[in-house]
Amino acid sequence: MELAAGVQLHQNWPAMSVRQKFHCIRAISKNIQQIAAIEFPTYGSLYFADVPIDSASKVPFAPGFCIGPHCGTRYWDCNVGEAKYYISVKLNRGPCESSYFMLTWRGRLEVCTGSDLAAYCDGLIDTGLSRLPPVNKALPEKPYFHGSIAAHTRLLSFGRDVIHKLSKDPRVMGTAAPTLYHADLHKRNIFVSDDDPTVITGLIDWQSSSIGPAFQYADKLPDFAAPNPDIPKEDQPADQPTDIISDLCSQAFDACLEIYVPRLSAARALDENLLRPFRYCHRTWRDGAVVLRHELIGISTRWKELGLPDSCPYPVPMSDELVVHEKEYKDFVIAEQMRQRLAYLLDTNADGWVATEAWEATELAHKQAVDIFIQTVRDEKDESMSEAHLRKIWPFDIIE
Repeated sequence: MELAAGVQLHQNWPAMSVRQKFHCIRAISKNIQQIAAIEFPTYGSLYFADVPIDSASKVPFAPGFCIGPHCGTRYWDCNVGEAKYYISVKLNRGPCESSYFMLTWRGRLEVCTGSDLAAYCDGLIDTGLSRLPPVNKALPEKPYFHGSIAAHTRLLSFGRDVIHKLSKDPRVMGTAAPTLYHADLHKRNIFVSDDDPTVITGLIDWQSSSIGPAFQYADKLPDFAAPNPDIPKEDQPADQPTDIISDLCSQAFDACLEIYVPRLSAARALDENLLRPFRYCHRTWRDGAVVLRHELIGISTRWKELGLPDSCPYPVPMSDELVVHEKEYKDFVIAEQMRQRLAYLLDTNADGWVATEAWEATELAHKQAVDIFIQTVRDEKDESMSEAHLRKIWPFDIIE
C-alpha cells in the first residue's frame, strides 16, 4: 500500500481562492467520472476473484475480480453503539441477483434493473431490523422521540411494502443502475498537490465503498459542496462570506456532475420524495422512529400527487397521532440543526469524529458550547425549551 502524495485538501481549503475551489471541484468531478462510468452487473462490493468467501456469494466481473456481499457501512458493525442482533432476520448483505430489461422513458430506451432492486430493498429493511436490540436488553437513554422496539418493527414492516412499490416506478428504475461511488468523499480523504491545490493526487478511505443504485447517492454531498448550516454572521470569517462561497461551491459541484457524471446528476434531479423512504429505513434505530415515520407520512400524503399507482401501503395516522408526531419531529429537527452547527463550529463531521491531535481542544470547545446553550436557555426562559429538554436532545455526549 502506497502513501498518498501531497496534502489533505482539508488543510488547504480555507486559504484557497474561490477560483481555485471551482477548479478543484472540477478535478474531483473528473475523478468521480472515471469511477461512476464503470458498468457493473449487480449491487454489492468489489472483491478479488479468489477471495475466500462462499462461491454462491460471488458474481463474476472483470478478469481477476468479482462482486460479493456489501461492505458498506450500512451493512456491518462499523460504529460504536451500532450493534447488530439478527433476532428476527438473517444477515442480508447481497450481492443482489441481477435482472435487466429495457424501458422506454422520456422518449428513449433505458437499461433498468429488476429483481436485484427488489433484493436491494429487502437488504435495507433487513439491515434496519438487525439493529433492533432484544426487548429485555438494558439500553442507554435515548431521546424521547426515538421510539420503542415495537414501533420500529411496525414502521419497518410498512417501510418494506412502501419501498418495494416505489422501486417499481419507472422514474426510480431509470436511476437505479449499479454504480460505484466513494462512501466518504470529504476534504480529509482527498489529497492535492503541495504546489497546486487544484491538482488531485489521491483519494483515500475506500474500504466502505460499494456498488449501489445510482439514486442511493442522490443526497450524498461532499463537505466541500454542502451548503453551510445556518451559521450566525458573528461565527463566520469576516474576509470570506462563508454562506455565499458554500452556495457557489454547491452550484459548481451540481454543474460538474451534470457535465461529467450524468448518471448521478439524473438521480439528483429526481423528485426526492420518491427516494427519501429508501434513505432512512436501514437506520431507524440510529435516527429514531420519528424520522422514518415522517417519511412514510410524507409519501403517503403525496402518493397520488406523485403519480404513483393504487394506494400507499402506509395509512396516514389519525389527527391526534399526527399532532404528537409533529411535536416529536420538530424536536428531532432542532437536534439535527444543533448537530450541524456544532460540527461546523468544532470542525468535526456530523458524527462528532475528531482527529486525535485535536481531541483536547475540541473537547474543551464542546464543553464551552454546552455551557453557552444552557445559559441561553436559562436566560430566555422559553417554555418550549427547558434545560432538561435541551439535554435530552443534545446531539453529542455531555460530559460534566
